[in-house]
Amino acid sequence: MKTVQIIVTGRVQGVGFRYFTVRCANDLGLCGWVRNLPDGSVETAIQGQGEKIEEMIRLLKQGPGAANVSGLEIKEIESGSEELSGFAMRF
Repeated sequence: MKTVQIIVTGRVQGVGFRYFTVRCANDLGLCGWVRNLPDGSVETAIQGQGEKIEEMIRLLKQGPGAANVSGLEIKEIESGSEELSGFAMRF
């Protein structure tokens, strides 16, 4: 089990990016959460199998049709952190 925190920058707010993230995570069987940040970026924490997380990262780089992703900052979280269940949108 692996956990990563990802900050997505670009035109990622107001374009359905959080809904896209929740849908993709659920399709891949990943746990975690996603939220908008005040600076216009989107933050997500994702937990699951390594190959599923890699697929999720690939999808986040593309984003939904109206988004324009300019970058991803990916940080692996220590394995002793909280175990997540389900995938939620945070506000």
